[in-house]
Amino acid sequence: MIEQNNGAFQARPARVRLLLALVPAVTLLVLLLRPVWDVDIFWQLKLGELIVDRGGPVPTEPFAALHAGEPLPAVAWAGQAVMATVRRIGGWDLLRVFDALCWLGGFWAVAAACRWKGAGLQAVTVALALVFVAALPTASVRPQSFACLCFGLLLALQRLDLRPLPMVALGLPVLIAWQNLHPSVSVAVAALNLAAGAGWYRWTTGRAAARPWGLSALGVLSVAAMFATPDGASILATSAANAQASVAIGASEWFPIWTPANYANALPVLVVTVLTLWLIVRRGGCVDLAEIAVVIGLSVMTLTAYRFVLFWAVAMVPVIARAAGKEGAKPTRSEWLTVLAPLALVAVVTPLLAPTRFAPTLPLKAVEHLRKFGVRGTVYGDFPFGGVIIDTGYPDWKVAYDGRYYRYAREEWQYNGGIENGIVPLVDVVRKWNPAAFVLDEDHNAPLAEALARSRAWQRIYAGEGIVVYVPRIIRRASPGSAPR
Repeated sequence: MIEQNNGAFQARPARVRLLLALVPAVTLLVLLLRPVWDVDIFWQLKLGELIVDRGGPVPTEPFAALHAGEPLPAVAWAGQAVMATVRRIGGWDLLRVFDALCWLGGFWAVAAACRWKGAGLQAVTVALALVFVAALPTASVRPQSFACLCFGLLLALQRLDLRPLPMVALGLPVLIAWQNLHPSVSVAVAALNLAAGAGWYRWTTGRAAARPWGLSALGVLSVAAMFATPDGASILATSAANAQASVAIGASEWFPIWTPANYANALPVLVVTVLTLWLIVRRGGCVDLAEIAVVIGLSVMTLTAYRFVLFWAVAMVPVIARAAGKEGAKPTRSEWLTVLAPLALVAVVTPLLAPTRFAPTLPLKAVEHLRKFGVRGTVYGDFPFGGVIIDTGYPDWKVAYDGRYYRYAREEWQYNGGIENGIVPLVDVVRKWNPAAFVLDEDHNAPLAEALARSRAWQRIYAGEGIVVYVPRIIRRASPGSAPR
């Protein structure tokens, strides 16, 4: 009887370790089951295809009807090219897996470094689970996933506490790649310099024996990496214009986390923060000053703009892993295999059983139906629809607006607001763009949709999911079938 009880006692920790090791696979499964919802990934993929075909950044505007031939900033050009190549190879299913691995890879990289340095499996798993819940609303197929991966790799280098030369040798390529994959390496500027500052404080106060030369060097190099793109210094003006337009248009991710539009997303962030503080107090203040400095800096950034929550979540991994449990033995080869095998299984099987789904707010059906009519020219759509229109119809179709906030001047966005509010009439829109078709959200762009419904010059060829499509009435004779109702 005693032997049976001892066997059960020994088996229970083994089962617990197995369940903990499955958490990364579960997070991957959750991510793969989510629909694609980001409206901008479509124009980014089409632009990526042009970049790949050309062998480098596209120098002039290809999509916007009123900006054709103007200089085009090379924003996230490498990320767009990589994602377009992945989609060409394996379609949306492969792209979805690739993006999820990049997004989660940032969390896994720093978690693996924590585990390698002795953090317990349970503590690392708790950290991954908590931050995953907090960051999940930001997850979709888009180049920002590269930024998450690169940031996680840099924090992993910090956690491994490498010597200065190997840290710089490994970190510098990550910084340069990051800025070209997604131009947000300014986050690394803040994080690395905060960590280096904390390291110097510890050294000057006698709490650390080694000077943080590696982090300091990467902090300086991260500033230089901001300009290590084809755009050079002009990337700053482009980023500033994008931020200003985003705020003016009302993009919620650019607003403080306490605004009503971000209430639902703020709740898990608050819960994770409170739980982390409780764990730290419970462990008697077991923290690393450099890690805490990074988290505090990113917390301030997240409070002012929700879009930084992804980086905040990655930075929270080592803090929670340190506070959630005592240090243990380093991971064994069998532990790594226990983690990697389910990950590989999920990555391969999930796309076969659950193909890529798209959010119903995307006008995919409407635009596919429009393509049957063989129209050519400018397709006027709500600016969130511009990406789908570009991806589906370029080069036959141009757009009036799309999600590239930096592409259009402030006056153009104000004009767009006038159209949506009914101040600018249909006749002016037609005069300005001479549209070959309209693709509209009939609620968001209600005045324009109602004007088209009343007009004898336009006919509705599609209505569904709250989206309507109109073409000039003369096209009716050449249309390949009746419109769905």
